[in-house]
Amino acid sequence: MNNVNKPFRKKDAMQLVTGKPVYMDDLAPKDCLIVKLLRSPHANAMVKSINTAVAKKVPGIEAIFTWEDVDQNGRRFTQAGQTYPEASPYDRLVIDRHVRFVGDVVAIVAGKDEKCVDKALKLIKVEYEVLDAVLDYHTAKDNPILVHPEDNWESLCPVGADNKRNLCAHEESGSGDIDAVLSKCDVVIDHVYHTKACQQAMMETFRTCCYIDLYGRLNVLSSTQIVFHARRHIANALHIPKSMIRVTKPRIGGGFGAKQTSVSLIYPAFVTWKTKKPSKIIFSREESQTASSPRHEMEIHLRLGATKDGIVKGIDMYTLSNTGAYGEHGPTTVGLSGHKSIPLYGKAEAFRFTYDVVYTNHMSAGAYRGYGATQGLFAVESAVNELAAKLHMDPFEIREKNIVKEGDIMPAYYGAPNTSCALDRCLKKVHDMISWDEKYPRKELGNGKVRAVGMGMAMQGSGISGMDVGSATLKLNEGGFYSLLIGAADMGTGCDTTLAQIAAEVLECDFDNITVYGADTDTSPYDSGSYASSTTYVTGKAVEKCALKLRAQICKLGAQMLNCEETAVEFDGKKVFVENDPSRSVSLEEVVTTSMNGHDVALEATETHSSPLSPPPYMVGAAEIELDTETGEVKLLDYAACVDCGTPINPNLTRVQAEGGILQGIGMTLTENVTYDAKGYPEENSLFQYKIPTRLDVGHIRVEFENSYEPNGPFGAKSIGEVVINTPLPAVSDAIYNAIGTRFYELPITPEQIAMAVEKQEN
Repeated sequence: MNNVNKPFRKKDAMQLVTGKPVYMDDLAPKDCLIVKLLRSPHANAMVKSINTAVAKKVPGIEAIFTWEDVDQNGRRFTQAGQTYPEASPYDRLVIDRHVRFVGDVVAIVAGKDEKCVDKALKLIKVEYEVLDAVLDYHTAKDNPILVHPEDNWESLCPVGADNKRNLCAHEESGSGDIDAVLSKCDVVIDHVYHTKACQQAMMETFRTCCYIDLYGRLNVLSSTQIVFHARRHIANALHIPKSMIRVTKPRIGGGFGAKQTSVSLIYPAFVTWKTKKPSKIIFSREESQTASSPRHEMEIHLRLGATKDGIVKGIDMYTLSNTGAYGEHGPTTVGLSGHKSIPLYGKAEAFRFTYDVVYTNHMSAGAYRGYGATQGLFAVESAVNELAAKLHMDPFEIREKNIVKEGDIMPAYYGAPNTSCALDRCLKKVHDMISWDEKYPRKELGNGKVRAVGMGMAMQGSGISGMDVGSATLKLNEGGFYSLLIGAADMGTGCDTTLAQIAAEVLECDFDNITVYGADTDTSPYDSGSYASSTTYVTGKAVEKCALKLRAQICKLGAQMLNCEETAVEFDGKKVFVENDPSRSVSLEEVVTTSMNGHDVALEATETHSSPLSPPPYMVGAAEIELDTETGEVKLLDYAACVDCGTPINPNLTRVQAEGGILQGIGMTLTENVTYDAKGYPEENSLFQYKIPTRLDVGHIRVEFENSYEPNGPFGAKSIGEVVINTPLPAVSDAIYNAIGTRFYELPITPEQIAMAVEKQEN
């Protein structure tokens, strides 16, 4: 292959590194009104009265909007970037009289500059009726205090939601008699695992600008992963036709799932639609930390049973998920906690998976890389590591006995077949990469320092089976270059590059001969968006199909020019020629020129793809740490990982994805945490308090690949984006156990906790 499985440089690399104007604020109109939000200081309250008269007199203020400008009985909407009908409930208004968390919107202020807007925000007088709040998600279900008591709350899909019970979702599923299987097991690991909420903390905060075009339509330019879903959100929120809205995206300075929710889009859209003037909103870092869409906090009660020789026979999981004040992604993230962790163990005879997702008066959660699988895999993999310790077995050995194999049917993965799998080879690769036998379980260094290793496995998916849609349009232009139009959003991952590589491979042209445009609701073919690890597998397959269709059109017109049957010609990327007489040929330049004069063969194609299967990528990771038993400090010295993502379309971009995801997983394990005070105020409101690891905080991160071949993906590819965050949680936490002999069931694991555990053992 000339283009696929090759490390091409990202198409936008030079523009980004040379500081060209590519991000939203670079491209926003210069005369935009500045939009800022007055936010609630209370976790649960009703706005009794709000006085904006003095604030409106501040010079430069254009408009101030409050709940009185919004129909409180009108239809609600969701900001979740999901295919309609969304599983997430319709529980929002643009501005609600009932504010449900510290940071909920009380007023929208728009003015000519930040100075006047900031002044006006201070002059708005609000009287609140402070209500009792639900701050403990353990007590939220069936609590007499309702987060959403309103009658116009809606759940469009049967996900077990009931706002009168503070319930955003509930489900039970299973296979086999789990209680009978566990009762016969020699060993049952039974623990509750707790993963805290954590922030995506992308470099570029949430931001959107809007303006009215010459046709009177609302144009929205936003750092978003979901242009088509965002159009629906805005239409639903503003109660205007979708035909009056155009959503486009610039380059995105990081998303990681945060921008799968329309966190910032609605407010400037509301301002511009009302005033007909351009406007923009840029969230501060404090807003991005306290009023955004962090990972769902989850508590997982897991029972895992096995025989004395280490065969996992049954897994029983109950997940309690805290969706916060609104239900974005609540019903969908929770499913992955079980359905993308339990199936790793292919010899299990039974499983049961039950979950509740509850409303609380905390900041609403959303999508974050891993999307629930991260939390579930921490529980399952930690339990298997504990099982290995109880049975005095090597963690690699116990997994080799249990892993799902290619061709297996996976009951806990919706009954899907395992169509491609190199998990066994990933295990062997990581075992050798980390020199496991030499380091496991620990080595004493003296002076209170210990080195130890731990490991874990992971799986994810490749798009949402039977739902996600990817599309592509390709056209041949004068001069012989191609335009590729996509609706998927490149959020720094390089999908513009990888999709161009797929097209170039099919069309047998140079990679630079493909120009990529996206994503734009007016001109791009429909695409669900860049989430759920769908882009390479789903949209990539659409690109492959589209390129094949265009190739056939080129051959059709070439055959007409050569006065022969279409089946008699071939195309080599540069010319169409008669297969039995290659001397008879027409160049690609001649074909495209001919198409513009008296011919009816369109050198343009559009294809759409949706897959009934979501083949899992697999990953194995192992961590080597150095732990100071006196201070509890943990240093990650080495992280070895191996990924099966099918055929890597671009090995360099794939490796970067893996390295970044591993770093995020390390942060979730050791330092990242969203906490609240007794009144529901988020305590980590900046990057001073919220500790994300940098590349300097870890030692080596080494990533290798063991390629399977996924027959349903483009050139054998599966996904890479999410699976890579999942292994550090069980691997690092088990390394800590191997170092000090205390096992932790809650993340993050802090130095204080480690030092106290060591002291407790010594006493």
